[in-house]
Amino acid sequence: MKSDRALVAHLMRRAGFGATPAELDALSSEHTYEEIVDGLVNPERFPELDVTLIDRYYGGEPVAVHVGKWLYRMVNTQRPLEEKMSLFLHHIFPVAWGKSEHGPSLYSEIEMFRNVGLTDMKTILLELSRDPAMLFWLDNNENHKDEINENYGRELLELFSMGVGNYTEDDIKAASRAFTGWTFRQPLSLYPNGHYPAEFMFVADDHDYSKKTFLGETGNFDGEDIIDIIVRQPATARFISRHLYNFFVEDEVQVPSWATEPPKDEAAIQQLSRVFLDTGGQMRAVLSELFNSDFFKNARQFKKVKSPTELVAGVLKQTGEFSSPKPGMFQLAITTLNGSLIEGPMAIMGQRLMNPPTVEGWHTGHEWIDSGTLSERIGFVESQFDDMNKPGVSDMVQRIGDLDAEPSELVDRCLDILGGISVSEQTYASLVDYAQELRNIKDDSASVGVHNLLQMTASTVDYQFA
Repeated sequence: MKSDRALVAHLMRRAGFGATPAELDALSSEHTYEEIVDGLVNPERFPELDVTLIDRYYGGEPVAVHVGKWLYRMVNTQRPLEEKMSLFLHHIFPVAWGKSEHGPSLYSEIEMFRNVGLTDMKTILLELSRDPAMLFWLDNNENHKDEINENYGRELLELFSMGVGNYTEDDIKAASRAFTGWTFRQPLSLYPNGHYPAEFMFVADDHDYSKKTFLGETGNFDGEDIIDIIVRQPATARFISRHLYNFFVEDEVQVPSWATEPPKDEAAIQQLSRVFLDTGGQMRAVLSELFNSDFFKNARQFKKVKSPTELVAGVLKQTGEFSSPKPGMFQLAITTLNGSLIEGPMAIMGQRLMNPPTVEGWHTGHEWIDSGTLSERIGFVESQFDDMNKPGVSDMVQRIGDLDAEPSELVDRCLDILGGISVSEQTYASLVDYAQELRNIKDDSASVGVHNLLQMTASTVDYQFA
């Protein structure tokens, strides 16, 4: 029951945050590719991460602490697709700390994404519409039967489900009326109580019970009815499928251009859309179709730009420094000093988890990289691989062996141990030359030379791609 190791590595980078050499060995030798996919989309077969110690090291209420908890989960979970789907949903349904300044509600939303991300689109949109962080972010708490606020109704259609051009202004008004009375119970005052999470609340007296016409259907619709209708639309199947393709398969143009720019792979979008419509938006079925498809298996490996979160979580997973809770993790993302936010490496690279720049989320693909962020990215990887005492780094050095092998073989081992990295001919030649230099030096400790070569390989531009 062996699987192609490089293909498994590709799957784990895209469906999770990579895999250690030991994990890749076990997966590829003990399971077929299809079995691995089945385990990813059915994560309840694996134990949940024990988080009882996390609060000792990442305690408190600032958003930075909650980001640290989430990052720890990404690195250590046995259910990687749960966390990857949480990141996916956080990207396409963004809510920012900059407005609410309420960390517990933002983290509760991420926990909600984790719980529903592999269910169905109706459940996902319904829970999103009841989420206090989202309700506050898009002002639905100010959406009253006598004074309609269209912010949530508009974004639900434009950015969260159907996309521009598939609805009318009247549909926005009808959807907004259907969501009147959907609000949240105000949490206790911050002072002197501290942060308490908010809870969803339906105010019946503030709901518009009149008939509404939405996407050609008429009835006494409430928010749940609106979501029912949305999920049945071919436009929704296509829009969500294109999001999944962009996130898991290949970088697309940015979402605002989707109304005029065709998908990179029309056949793939149609394939995913059919499964979406046939199953009522069951995400397990759609993702299983995606990961088992030829278009995913044949996707250009190491050509999709890693988001800052994917890069940081993937590096931490490989180095093994945070395989158990200890101080310091959340500082890699964002931290606070005297109440002020200070950018960590992930934020400097352009991604502030729980604080996306706009309701569109982040612009992805090559927009992640410019001269400044590329320098930060490479510097981060180099610094994380610098300490040979980190358990993951030490394990990789031992697996590569000593410097007695031919330089090209040493480079091949480094590339393989890092997940089968594919590099340009020029980069490969430079690495071979460096390996030859290290062999000529013949340091007292051969492992030092191997470590230097491993660090150099991980610090290539090619490592920035998935």
